[in-house]
Amino acid sequence: MTESEPTKTVPPAAAGRAASAVRGAREPRCAAGTKRHAARGVRDPGPRERRFDAAVLAYLAHSPQATVVALGEGLGTGFWRLDNGRLTWLTVQPPETAAMRRMLLPDGPRRRTAPCAVTDHRWLDAVPQPDRGVVVVAPGVLMRMPPPAVRALLAACAERFPDGALVFDVLPRRATALVRWCAGLSGGRWPDPSRWGLDRADLPRVASAHPGITGVRELPLGRGWLKGPVSWRPARLPGVRAVAPLVVEVRFAAR
Repeated sequence: MTESEPTKTVPPAAAGRAASAVRGAREPRCAAGTKRHAARGVRDPGPRERRFDAAVLAYLAHSPQATVVALGEGLGTGFWRLDNGRLTWLTVQPPETAAMRRMLLPDGPRRRTAPCAVTDHRWLDAVPQPDRGVVVVAPGVLMRMPPPAVRALLAACAERFPDGALVFDVLPRRATALVRWCAGLSGGRWPDPSRWGLDRADLPRVASAHPGITGVRELPLGRGWLKGPVSWRPARLPGVRAVAPLVVEVRFAAR
């Protein structure tokens, strides 16, 4: 069996279905790439995942042997979507959930799971050969961290991963406040999913976390993110843009 093939123990498609069951809902499917992903036993990514995937593929285009670090990936199957046959994949999960991932998706020659909390920076030591390039993806992770922990993570990555990148999503502050308000109305039945917000106007301030941060930009939605008869992009409308989530790429200086 080659590394790019799904494990015989639990295929990635089955693990993806288990992850969807845990989250309580399946993400939307897209037309692009359906046949390719189906052939590999991997579900199609949703609109948000496609933006993360595009950023990783762009990075791998100039650093094909880079390490992709997936923070809080759970039972995600990004490796099988993005594997170019040369990359290394590191999933960072808390110990209690890392054990489940290793059971369903056992480690391979170029893919492993580090049982470590995202805020415990010891996972940075598990990245092999960072001089080959490192791109860190953190969907749904940073927004759940307190602001000091976010700054500490940005600074640590900038220090340890020269010429690397970090891709994350975040809600604007107005949307963050709305989420907290709704969580308060639930009487504790809904967890507060957002602790850190970032407005589009404040993107340049992200670079203040470390002098090694050389670029901060919002990734575009791209074509085909919205299907059906509606062809406009709601994120461009006044009011909607103020609460629409951002997917942000941070680039680090080379040495």
